[in-house]
Amino acid sequence: MDHDSLAAIREAALDYFERSGSIRRCRALTESPRGAQAAAWSALVALGWPGMLAPESAGGLAFDLAGAAELLRAAGEHVAPEPLLAVAGLGALLLRRLDCAAASRLLCELVEGRSLPALAWQESAGDLSDVPLDCGCEADPQGRVLLQGEKMMVLPGAAASGWLVSARGDDDTVLLWVPRGTVGVTETLTPLVDGEQAAILRFDRVSLPAEAVLAEGSTAREALRQTLAAGQILQAAELTGTAQAMLDQTLAYLRTRAQFGKPIGSFQALQHRAVDMFIQLEVARATLAEVLALAAEPGLPIERLEAEASRVNARCSAAALQISRSAVQLHGAIGYTQECDLSLFYKRTLRLAAWLGNATAHQRRYAALAEAGARADDAIAWTGEFPRTADWGAMSEPDFRRMVRAFLQQRYPAQLRYLSHRARWSEMRDWYLTLSAQGWIAPAWPQAHGGMGLPADKMIAWIEELEQYGVARAPDQGIVMIGPLLIQHGTPEQQQRFLPRILAGDHVWFQGYSEPNAGSDLAGLRTEALQARDAAGDHFIVNGQKIWTTLAQEANHIFMLVRTDRDAKKQEGISFLLCDLATPGITIRPIHTLAGEPEFCEVFFDNVRVPAENLVGRLHGGWTIAKALLGFERIFLGSPKQSQYALGQLARLAQARRLFADPVFMQRYTALRLDVADLSAAYTGFANIVKAGKPLPASVSLLKIFASETYHRIGGLLVEASEEQGAIAGDVDVDGQPFNALSPLIGSTSAMIYGGTNEIQRNILARQVLDLPG
Repeated sequence: MDHDSLAAIREAALDYFERSGSIRRCRALTESPRGAQAAAWSALVALGWPGMLAPESAGGLAFDLAGAAELLRAAGEHVAPEPLLAVAGLGALLLRRLDCAAASRLLCELVEGRSLPALAWQESAGDLSDVPLDCGCEADPQGRVLLQGEKMMVLPGAAASGWLVSARGDDDTVLLWVPRGTVGVTETLTPLVDGEQAAILRFDRVSLPAEAVLAEGSTAREALRQTLAAGQILQAAELTGTAQAMLDQTLAYLRTRAQFGKPIGSFQALQHRAVDMFIQLEVARATLAEVLALAAEPGLPIERLEAEASRVNARCSAAALQISRSAVQLHGAIGYTQECDLSLFYKRTLRLAAWLGNATAHQRRYAALAEAGARADDAIAWTGEFPRTADWGAMSEPDFRRMVRAFLQQRYPAQLRYLSHRARWSEMRDWYLTLSAQGWIAPAWPQAHGGMGLPADKMIAWIEELEQYGVARAPDQGIVMIGPLLIQHGTPEQQQRFLPRILAGDHVWFQGYSEPNAGSDLAGLRTEALQARDAAGDHFIVNGQKIWTTLAQEANHIFMLVRTDRDAKKQEGISFLLCDLATPGITIRPIHTLAGEPEFCEVFFDNVRVPAENLVGRLHGGWTIAKALLGFERIFLGSPKQSQYALGQLARLAQARRLFADPVFMQRYTALRLDVADLSAAYTGFANIVKAGKPLPASVSLLKIFASETYHRIGGLLVEASEEQGAIAGDVDVDGQPFNALSPLIGSTSAMIYGGTNEIQRNILARQVLDLPG
């Protein structure tokens, strides 16, 4: 479905749930489940929603998975009590995949509201396997089917008109229809935390007619697998809805609840808690969007679909649970009461996050399925050429990855893999020129300016392949910062003068923003540039100091903010200048980091002459340029590159020390692996904004926070898993390559500071995105 269709579905669903008093009905249904639920379901039948996933031939609406996800997300935002996911989701998904008259009849009855079939598949807690082990069936001499066994956590409970049961046949899976009232079925109802009821079903030699068999063998097994995977994706959508509602309620409370004479939302500690809720939700939503797009791809292997379903379910479950706990805490005592509507969303989240597999179970399944998929992909080698330019969007992602991997294997210097320090220009120059000659040095730049013009999905693949291969990061601020800025804001003359030299490696740039006592407070800078004119033309005279300039000693150009009007308001008297470091009056002094590396520098300007044509944007308009560049910086610092590299280091160590056999390590590693995958999904959304030529919103700050803190968590586990080697100051040998356990941890420590500390980023999000009071 296109964007407008999805928006229309969402708007209609939100309108209905609001008008029908869904929250009120949720409370009522917990007190009188059966009668009230039947009436509420009839209202949904009138809207056609039970048939949202059914084909038009069955009277359904024929939504795709994305359309159904919008409806369920809206249901989550209003804690809708009807069993949409259980019946209109799982039930319809399974029946529409079965090609038999009985399944078609049941699907029509579902759409018309005459039947509420419940899927009975799970046999033991925490088991996500679709293969029935305990519940079995066999044919009797009269040609009937005898069903024996037990199923658990079947929803809906008392409202179900019958059950779609998976069983073990003689050779393979069998799917059966068991109507309510069938002799030999014992149903035990268990109340759930949100007022719903789940059934435990016991089948004691239940005799069924032959037509009760809906499917057998591979048809039954594939239909069940597809259904469960799609249902788990839809469940993730409903969880994002409950999370959104809890965040909205919390923000409203923070804005209006006063304490100590001011709104509690003005307290920085509470603002930062709210920002963390927002970040969790945004990452979950980005993951959901990416997985829904993947699920729509024709011919997607079922193993990949199941892996992605587990990935999004684990992310959305964990996010909604964390948001629910924070929401109760930030509401204070009122949040701990039944009277507060938040209680309904809290309990619904608990139920959804436990049903169809919790986050831990899905992390385990993702690890197993993703590993199997990676082995299959690695078996195929790249035999094609390495084109300078191509329609990269038309190339499949597996082929693109194999091409990049083969190029790295053939061209990247072995001695530069897995460097434990920040690479110097002198080390990386030849590799930079190799990429430049290939036309691959600027993967995100438009092709019109000499870049590859990679779409966002290929950009993520590019990053992942380089990091997994251990490619060191060359001094690249010309590529990732000043180049994109000049493409958007530079004059044609500036673009022609500087961009080709960046691509060729002639100009190596660094950033001059921070100053002593004005780190994250850029408006407090004091380096001054005064306008002047002489026989040689218009120019600026720059005096002052910059600090924390990364690898300035390796560069030959600087882009910087300078104060050009000392009498204007702090943010209105700033300009953006480009400067050649060979200009007289510039002094550079290196600063050593915690790791003992001279990675940062101080730069002093003493009557430095800068030509007027090196002004980017208008005079005194540097703050606008600075904000644009900060957006580029934050999306760059929010890219998965550093986390991918650290995760690759962690995997190397785990392989060498056989840590993947340790279930505790494997669980922690998988959680971090999913963090990086979902960071990539969030990054893709913002990268698409940049590629569309639109300004980055203030919410881009969430990328920098999530990326740097993910990087830090990986660095911490790397040191812990290294045990005694985690204290070694320097490289050790791992599988013939240098390895430094401390490097990612120390590097991630600085990542949470530079580019604006994470605390500053949280302040930006609290004020500019969440609209919390100052």
